Amino acid sequence: MDRIKEKLKLLTTEPGCYLMKNSSSQIIYVGKAKNLKRRVSSYFNKEHTGKTKALVENIKDFEYIVTATEVESLLLEINLIKKYSPKYNIMLKDNKSYPYIEITSEKYPRLIISRPRKIKGHKGKLFGPYPNAYAARKTVELLNRIYPFRKCHTMDKKVCLYYHIGQCLGYCEKNVNEEITNNMINEVTSFLKGNYKEVRKKISNLMYEASNSLNFERAIEYKDMIEYIDKVLEKQKISLNDNITRDVINYYVKNDYISYQVLHLRDG
Repeated sequence: MDRIKEKLKLLTTEPGCYLMKNSSSQIIYVGKAKNLKRRVSSYFNKEHTGKTKALVENIKDFEYIVTATEVESLLLEINLIKKYSPKYNIMLKDNKSYPYIEITSEKYPRLIISRPRKIKGHKGKLFGPYPNAYAARKTVELLNRIYPFRKCHTMDKKVCLYYHIGQCLGYCEKNVNEEITNNMINEVTSFLKGNYKEVRKKISNLMYEASNSLNFERAIEYKDMIEYIDKVLEKQKISLNDNITRDVINYYVKNDYISYQVLHLRDG
């Protein structure tokens, strides 16, 4: 405990991940924190029960990794858990994955939240993954309000409410020009690749219009939309911050086997 107390004094208040180790230096738990000093110290300065108590009794040392943002700590946490499979990370040891935003490959496409089991060979156009699942869902809701993609899972015989409120082009009854849907796909694709200034500006203008009309509830709704957009398109900068596009290729050889990995970095 004396060693741990000395290390606690050196902790930063920045966000990051921490790795708890047992007497054999095996990683038994990985966690993330908005404030590393406060979070890690909480394991040793108060009483615990259940699983946390068992964890603390087995902690003999810890390491930590500082990240630039809380979102980066979340991304790093899930990768460290997958790498080490710590004993006490029961809640995060399932096969759940981060969601993607998908434009389906159907004749009349839909814009949906997707968790594809296999990325390679997937027919739809995928964007992500997004660590903030709630913000991703809200962004899809926002884009579906602005762009009238098909909303129903199966084609109905008659137009539904979405058509009457202008959020669908009535694909089930109307003969929709393919060029219209292609333009929507191109605009949404551009948006999800980071070119969101125009959409953000449009919503911002609507927010001020609603506020000037004393429609404060609607103004708050538009304000929330902007926040969701900013969260879901938040940039990551784990180690590089030069906004350069590059492909990183690496390989590893062992026992006559070779493994290649390709990492695509776009605009940093």
